[in-house]
Amino acid sequence: MTLDFETLPPREAYSWMIHAITPRPIAWVSTISAEGTTNLAPFSFFQGICSKPPTLMFSGAIDRHGKKKDSVINVGQVPEFVVNIVPFALAEPMNLTATPLPHGESEFEKFAIASVPSVKVRPPRVAAAPVAFECRLDRIVNLGDGPSGSNVVFGTIVHAHIADAVLGPDGQIDPRKLDTIGRMGGDHYVRTTELFTVVRPR
Repeated sequence: MTLDFETLPPREAYSWMIHAITPRPIAWVSTISAEGTTNLAPFSFFQGICSKPPTLMFSGAIDRHGKKKDSVINVGQVPEFVVNIVPFALAEPMNLTATPLPHGESEFEKFAIASVPSVKVRPPRVAAAPVAFECRLDRIVNLGDGPSGSNVVFGTIVHAHIADAVLGPDGQIDPRKLDTIGRMGGDHYVRTTELFTVVRPR
């Protein structure tokens, strides 16, 4: 079959994309509002994109009512955020934070998720996350107008927290110990514990 993405309704395009572009890493993003209320939400349109400067991005879809994600609103007010990496052990609490809450209600408090202060940015990080990247906002790029559009947030990494428990003998992150999960289509996830090696050509 073939699909003409220039004529597909946005929701159908979205469905095909999230079922085919897999697995998607999850950015568990913590932010803080101008009033000082914390927010924590997962995003699976997420990736590291550059090391000079060290930069990552996540994308927050605009909902069917035309409302931006609270995370994006907060970053517009306080231009800092933390990307917490999600291991299998934190899959359930991560999923809870996808619950729609009234603007201004903290997922950290609602779901009793322990936080710790960051070093260089105001939003806290998830205490149990094995890796957390503190970021300062670089820019927000708006794609599309209204529902099904998106706000792509680019951030410069200014500090990182790496749990010693996920390091291997070489001092680098051991993917088996990190045990991250990835988003598939629908309610499906994948666990990154089945590894194989392919040597890159030189």
